[in-house]
Amino acid sequence: MRFFNSFRGRLLLILAFLLIATLSVQYFVNIQTQDQNDDLREMQEQALVAGIALGVSGITSTNEYLDNIMARAGQTFLDERTRDRIKDIIIVDNDWQITDSLNEDYVPKTDDNGVTKYKKLNELTDLPPLLDGTRLGDDLQHFPNARAADATTSDEAHAVPIETSRGRWYVMVVLKNDKNEVAWRAAQPLIFTLAILLMSTLVTVYLVWRFTKPIADLSYAAREIADGNLGVRVSDYKRNDEMGQLATRFNEMTAELEKKADLESQLRQAEKSAVVGRLGSAIAHEIRNPLNYINLTLDHLGKRFVPEDDEKRVTFAKLIAQLKAEVARINQQISDFLNYSRPANVKLSALDARAVVEDSLRIVEAQAGENDIKISVVEHEDVPQILGDREFLRSVFNNLFINAVQAMGNGGGSLNVKIRRDDEPKLVRIEISDTGGGISPENQSKIFEPYFSTKETGTGLGLAIVQKIVEIHNGAIEVASTEGEGTRFTVKLPSV
Repeated sequence: MRFFNSFRGRLLLILAFLLIATLSVQYFVNIQTQDQNDDLREMQEQALVAGIALGVSGITSTNEYLDNIMARAGQTFLDERTRDRIKDIIIVDNDWQITDSLNEDYVPKTDDNGVTKYKKLNELTDLPPLLDGTRLGDDLQHFPNARAADATTSDEAHAVPIETSRGRWYVMVVLKNDKNEVAWRAAQPLIFTLAILLMSTLVTVYLVWRFTKPIADLSYAAREIADGNLGVRVSDYKRNDEMGQLATRFNEMTAELEKKADLESQLRQAEKSAVVGRLGSAIAHEIRNPLNYINLTLDHLGKRFVPEDDEKRVTFAKLIAQLKAEVARINQQISDFLNYSRPANVKLSALDARAVVEDSLRIVEAQAGENDIKISVVEHEDVPQILGDREFLRSVFNNLFINAVQAMGNGGGSLNVKIRRDDEPKLVRIEISDTGGGISPENQSKIFEPYFSTKETGTGLGLAIVQKIVEIHNGAIEVASTEGEGTRFTVKLPSV
């Protein structure tokens, strides 16, 4: 029983069942076809015997034609079944003349002089092929349909010699065969065979899909793990066969890998924080003093050594401005390091949320005006004051507004700020949305990580500092973004 509970045992069992079922259905179809052929052959034989009997009756009768005999009340030659099969009965005398027929065109005609005109057998050109003609001996040459191979008809003719006192006569019985019936009878085994083959193919495809699906799931899960997604799991672990055991072991392995990755991530984060703390103090002392000296020197150069030539003066001023901007950028990066590494000592007080937001908006107003970016601030009624540190919150909104303006670039857009009560009690909700390029789905989960940045000149600490400050205020920050449409940051801060 353990073998049949295994993957291989089930597969062999199903294949054996499929083979037996296919052979059984094919055997049943062959029996049905054989029965139909037997019924048809029996019906043809009955029709032929009835036609010959009717023809013999026509030979022995001198006063009645075949159509009169068939129409006679109580005649026992033909029933409905055989009547439909007989197309014509032709009586041929020993001079190869047609003496009687069910076809009016072949029946003898009497002219105005009382002379009877007979048609000769060899004048009939539309007869179906004659079957079993070799048993007629030399007489076969008188039959025009002896070697006929008319592909346009499926009818058949049978000629039977009748010895009479007037010599050898012939009764030719023409039997009808429905072309559609013949074609269906010929195609029926093929159709059933194709149907069985189709059913077998469908069942095989289903079985292949059913048995290879766990392998495909394992392949997909392995590919996801290779791409860094350690949270993937295989769903076939409840099976009792080898695939179920493999899926269980795979899930156990990925769970251990995920735990190991989490521990490594926490360790790296702790190491980064320790390194940043030590590096921040060194940077503040070793770099900021030279930067201040460079900045003061640039101011001195900009005032005392201005070229007299107008064109050179413009170039000189541009270079001085660029240098001061770079010095400011380096100084800001140092500030980011220090803000992230130092412990935050917040001084909480009651603040007006709109006033804090508008204070930070002044930083981006000039750049927004140059880039045709419209700024709007909407505050709902009865918004309570927030509990926070003004300087720390200014840093939060400065980062968010600067990022929003930079995301929209110089192509114009809108920066919208909404301030209202949050659905949760004792919280104020501040939504900051822009119409920039948005954030890709794979980056949305990383934007608050330290040192992660999509900008070439960024330190990757801006949003990490924002999240840290918000969490120190016992608040929360969320992001929702669609590429090509824009981004919305939601900051939730406790109210007074």
